[in-house]
Amino acid sequence: MRKPLIAGNWKMNKTVEQARLLVSEMVPELHTVDVDTVLCPPFTTLMAVSAMLVGTRIGLGAQNLHWEASGAYTGEVSPQMVAELCQYVILGHSERRTYFGETDTTVNKKVKAALGVGLTPIVCVGETLEENEDKQTAAVVSRQVKVGLAELTTEQAMKLVIAYEPVWAIGTGRAATAAGANAVLADVIRPVLAEMFGKPASESIRILYGGSVTAANAAELFAQPDIDGGLVGGASLKSADFIKIVKAALS
Repeated sequence: MRKPLIAGNWKMNKTVEQARLLVSEMVPELHTVDVDTVLCPPFTTLMAVSAMLVGTRIGLGAQNLHWEASGAYTGEVSPQMVAELCQYVILGHSERRTYFGETDTTVNKKVKAALGVGLTPIVCVGETLEENEDKQTAAVVSRQVKVGLAELTTEQAMKLVIAYEPVWAIGTGRAATAAGANAVLADVIRPVLAEMFGKPASESIRILYGGSVTAANAAELFAQPDIDGGLVGGASLKSADFIKIVKAALS
């Protein structure tokens, strides 16, 4: 059995004080729920949120990192800097690919760097609306997985998490259908993982769905056999909604 994981991606939202308030609303409800729960706030709030999560079962994740250990990379954050505070890191999110030029190759460098310092990468893959309508979902997602996870050992691959986030569903209110999302996981992602790392590994790696996950559709999504949880955007900024989503993963 793959234990459900729910990660909240706050994106570029919340000051330190706003983050403290949101976490204070979430912790009493979430710290006893037997679901792997991860909060991924902005870099500026990581230290404050980390302090509030001490003694809870809630994990902390960053939204990005650089693959180099140190150097003249103004504005970047190294893997070790992230690992000082976090257990997880989101890599290859479509917004990073779209707005900041990330590629499958740079995602691969970041995945290796994150694993090298003991972080659990949450590796995002997903097709655009144009690619979806052109029936390219399988080709695009397969390529992203193959290149993004290239040269990893089976042992390394089993330490990461994949998030399938169709770009056309992120922040649009237009989630993929539960069956449609599950089909991509079952018919595309897991077979590629099996080809790369063997069937036992492909069946143990957790794959999340992301893209307009809400308190209303979470239970239906998580009931699908291959969906192991969610990477939640906007709904993770509302404590009541995020708590309902996490609890939906128990059913």
